[in-house]
Amino acid sequence: MQKRSIKGRSISKGLASGKALLSKQRISFLGAVDPITGIIVDKSLAIYGEELTGRILVFPCGKGSTVGSYVIYQLKKHGKSPAAMITSHVDTIVAVGAIIADIPVVDSLAIDPIEQIQDGDEVFVNGTEGYIELQ
Repeated sequence: MQKRSIKGRSISKGLASGKALLSKQRISFLGAVDPITGIIVDKSLAIYGEELTGRILVFPCGKGSTVGSYVIYQLKKHGKSPAAMITSHVDTIVAVGAIIADIPVVDSLAIDPIEQIQDGDEVFVNGTEGYIELQ
């Protein structure tokens, strides 16, 4: 199958690839994610119990407390962060967290990532140039 490159907007620089973890719901990193284990602990989320570690987290946007930025940083510090994140429209909390944790992030894609990326798809994220590739 041919790779499909999709242009977006660079939020946090870096390159990463991995299997997509898709959430159709907004995520509040404070309270939704255990920063020590990288596991989703918010039972209201459809991805409850899933582990973020090394995955490409695809979600609409973040929500909640500014402490969420620090939770993203803690995930990275403990080696449990997503490899990269793709959002429909990044919010300040996710952007700041990703930048301080050196996690590549792309948003504002030419497609709706929530509708076009499936859970488990192999995805390459180029946060430096602002695009993704789908297998």
